[in-house]
Order: sequence, then C-alpha cells, then structure tokens
Amino acid sequence: MADELDRLFGRLVEALVESGPGRLAVPFACAELHERLVPYRSNRARLNVATHEDYEMTVLRLLAGERGYASVEPSDVQDALRREAEANSADTTLFRNFPDALVMINRLAAERFLKGDASFAPPSAASVSHQGPDITLAADVDLAAPEPDTSGAPHFTLDESETHAAQCAYCGGTLPARLKVNFCPHCGQPPSGELRCPACGSEVDVGWAYCASCGRPTGFE
Repeated sequence: MADELDRLFGRLVEALVESGPGRLAVPFACAELHERLVPYRSNRARLNVATHEDYEMTVLRLLAGERGYASVEPSDVQDALRREAEANSADTTLFRNFPDALVMINRLAAERFLKGDASFAPPSAASVSHQGPDITLAADVDLAAPEPDTSGAPHFTLDESETHAAQCAYCGGTLPARLKVNFCPHCGQPPSGELRCPACGSEVDVGWAYCASCGRPTGFE
C-alpha cells in the first residue's frame, strides 16, 4: 500500500511531466521541489500528511535516497541528508540548507509509476541506498536524451499517452478534460493551488469556511 513517500514521488513525477517534455531526464534544484513542483500548501491533502513537519520529513526521506527514488549531487549532501533522516530526532528542515543541490529522479521508478504499476520502487532499493539510484551526473553525460536501455525493459519515453489525466491537487479527483475548470467538481477547491477569498482576495488556507481577513464565507469548505 502506498505511503506518503510513494505519493510524494508520484506527485513529483506528474509535476515534472506537466512542466514539459524531457523534464524527467534533467536534474533540478533541490529548492524547486518544495517551492514550485510539489509545494506543501497545494499538495498536503493529496500527500495525506497531517502537518508541515510531516511534509518536510517526507521530502527529507526522498532526498536522502530512501527506496532509491532520487539521487542528489554533490553526493556528500545526500549522505548528510541520509544521516539526518535516520536520526532519532531529525532536523526535517535540513534540505533547505542545500537549495542549489541537484536532484535526479530514478527513471525506472518514474516509468513504472507512469504505467500505473502498484509498486514502482527500483528492485534493488529495499532500504536507503548509500550510492543512490543508478544515475550518472557526470558533466559529459547528455541528460536531455534517454540513455540506451540494455536491460531488455521497454524504452522510457515521455509520449503524451504516458501522462495522467489532470487531477485535483487537493482530493486527487479527475478534472474534466474539455472544460475550463475553475473549481474541482469533487471537492470544490480551485485547481490552481492557491486559495483566495472571493470577497477580498486575501489568501486563505485549505478547509477554511470563512476568510480570516474579512470574515466572509469562502465557499471552500
């Protein structure tokens, strides 16, 4: 059964696919993960995390290399994140100290997720891997193009047919494909990821029935 780490990886894969062709094969900055690709505010319901600290711990686990979902360069940064993730009282914010570290997701795991496999962790990643996924980040490697597949597995491409239907960031419900969607038909939340009071325009949080600024009903409960 999928847990918060599986859900975070899956949402990250979807966000990269939505960002444009080739994004899954290109490293991205660590800060981009939690600031733009899978921010807490618009994804906490989908990730099913109770608090911001739980979200940060899940991000820390992903960047630490747990289950082989991602690798981080420089490698000593990932080593530091791994040690912190394994600590009894982990500093869940440690990854914020390395905003420019490069993150590369495991392409085999991404392929399995996009194809709908129930389990998509790499076979060899039964625990946190000290070496990380089998991804090379040398300067002379062309990461914009898929590497040759010599394992006999299907070649990993980013065809439009592999992308998922648009889903609500809050409840995960499928959004209508041929309509302009201002609000999710399943939960009533706007799909943009940023909630604003319809009366005064102030920012409101998920689940607020009334605006904290003007007291008007938000309609987002």
